[in-house]
Amino acid sequence: MKLNPPLHELVVATHTPFHADGSLAPEVVPAQAAFLAANGIRSVFITGSTGEGHSLTCAERLAMYEEWAVSGPACGLRVIAHVGGNCIEDAKTLARAAESLDFAAISALAPSYYKPGNLAALVDCCAAIASAAPQTPFYFYDIPAMTGVSFPMEKFLAEAAERIPTLAGIKFTNPDLVSYRRSLEVAGLRFDLPWGVDEMLLAGLASGARGGVGSTYNWAPKLYFDLIAAFTRGDLAEAQRLQNVSIAMIDAIAATGFLGTAKALMGRLGVPVGPARLPLGNPTGGQVDALVSQLDELGFQEWGAK
Repeated sequence: MKLNPPLHELVVATHTPFHADGSLAPEVVPAQAAFLAANGIRSVFITGSTGEGHSLTCAERLAMYEEWAVSGPACGLRVIAHVGGNCIEDAKTLARAAESLDFAAISALAPSYYKPGNLAALVDCCAAIASAAPQTPFYFYDIPAMTGVSFPMEKFLAEAAERIPTLAGIKFTNPDLVSYRRSLEVAGLRFDLPWGVDEMLLAGLASGARGGVGSTYNWAPKLYFDLIAAFTRGDLAEAQRLQNVSIAMIDAIAATGFLGTAKALMGRLGVPVGPARLPLGNPTGGQVDALVSQLDELGFQEWGAK
């Protein structure tokens, strides 16, 4: 089942908003959605890695679904819900909820505690989850650096296509460009493979990517819109320059803990998504001040979200 139109665009992996005490803050989502839409974003990927999905209870994820189901469409945003986790039954519950809320698609990463021991077991997991939402396109979320599960995605596409009628493609958060190119070859026009490594977007585009899902698109969408435009018109030098800026930006944010610092940056932009939850850390106010200065030196006033 193809997602129409496919994810041939920048898709923001959204933060899950929390209060200062770490409790869920769904009331922030309307402002979050409006901010992203105002900066040119049309699709969001919720409760994934950037959304601290593994740090949310099933009930909290359902609460976020309910809020995004209203706030996303109100701002013209398509919503893709990450439903995966270590408990397949919870994943099926989340998939059913996403379908009932008419989300554009669902996605699931591999279980990472009891890991699937072979490709067939991974396909079994995905098929079980996708079957709970039989009218909704399904994307496998390949992120081996986080899950520790790594199988050839070109073989996954071949096997899963026979088992998962709703398979739409793969969210490819894996820097293995050889595997990506092989997977694109197998995918052809049947499957959609949005790229998921922001600091390698240019390499993904050169390999054949037509869209990307990423966290840094929250606060720097113009940087990546400009990068894609430069690549499309054949200005490789400018595309490389912008990718260098992206890498420097990510390095600066990661220096004080990527996710907590990224959420603090959103707060400075007027979207109070709060702190990251344990076991992740959060920067001090002084560290955020220093980061903002670094980003301004990189040209954030020009390419950052407004």
